[in-house]
Amino acid sequence: MSNARTRAVLIDLDGTLLDTVGDLAAAANRMLAELGLPSRTVDEVRTYIGKGIPMLVRRALAGNLAGEVDDELAARALPIFERCYAEESGRSSAVFPGVRDGLAQLRALGLRLGCMTNKATRFTHDLLERNALADWFDVVVCGDTLPRRKPDPLPVLYSGERLGVPPSQIVVIGDSANDVQAARSAGARVFCVPYGYNEGEPVESLLVEERGERIVGTIEDAARVLAAECG
Repeated sequence: MSNARTRAVLIDLDGTLLDTVGDLAAAANRMLAELGLPSRTVDEVRTYIGKGIPMLVRRALAGNLAGEVDDELAARALPIFERCYAEESGRSSAVFPGVRDGLAQLRALGLRLGCMTNKATRFTHDLLERNALADWFDVVVCGDTLPRRKPDPLPVLYSGERLGVPPSQIVVIGDSANDVQAARSAGARVFCVPYGYNEGEPVESLLVEERGERIVGTIEDAARVLAAECG
């Protein structure tokens, strides 16, 4: 698989392209305040990211990764979070270093680009537009685009179909086990950045060198790796 010529790159949003933890923490704490519950630190919320907003809400309510809370409380909390997040999303998010130059270099290599996220469509497109990233992507697949989301392989397979590229010629760049599992299950290769939100665990332990999987410091570093492979 690692010897197949790369023709497309699919990049995760939260924790890979954008640092969005500040927005998520602000929304979570507004939700908790409305419910009369204690607030969570930004570092705590950082570990809650990765399994979609419903699980983030459960984890924020519980104050742990298990997120085991009463279903009725979770159902009451979710629309509060979504209302708060709609107001907070984009307020403190920032593009990670190396992203803009990396996207330009990937495009210069002639690669098709996609954004593949578990975030809902209404938040994803707004964030991409706000941060002047939307025009880079030939396809954007969100958490509610398909019946199943990462770590299921469907988003990778669907993106490949839209781009006209088989999974063996796709590299997924992400920051978590969700990205690694989705890529592997689809038959794509995966690179991980070390600065994102892998539920508090180091991504280094997830990768298998023999599969061509590797850590890249930035999206720009990923572009340099792929340029060297093409050369």
